[in-house]
Amino acid sequence: MSSRNNGQPISTVMLPAKVDTFTVAAVEAMLLAELRPGARIIVDGSAVAYMSAAGVRTFATVMHEAAKVEARVVFCSFHGASWDCLLVSGFSELLEIAETTAQATARLE
Repeated sequence: MSSRNNGQPISTVMLPAKVDTFTVAAVEAMLLAELRPGARIIVDGSAVAYMSAAGVRTFATVMHEAAKVEARVVFCSFHGASWDCLLVSGFSELLEIAETTAQATARLE
C-alpha cells in the first residue's frame, strides 16, 4: 500500500504474527528492501502477537540504516505483548511510534 505526497511515496510494511529469532531475518530483509533516500515507511505491528529481543534489535538495525539514507520510519499499531517488549526494552522511547496507521501517515505527511 502506498500513497503520494510531494512526489514521495509512503510505504506500509505489515509485520507477521511473530517477530522472533525464526522470522527476524525475513522481517529485516523486508524492511531494508523499503529503504531508499528520502523514503517514508510505516511499519504496521497490528498482527504481531509475539516479539522477542531479536525483533527489537532488528528495528534498531533498520533505524540505523534508515538514518544513513535519510529515510523516515514510523512504527504503529503495536499492542499486548509486542508493545510490552518495546516498552520494557526502552525502544518505545527511541522509535517513532504512533497508535494507528492514520496517525503514522499524518506524521509522515
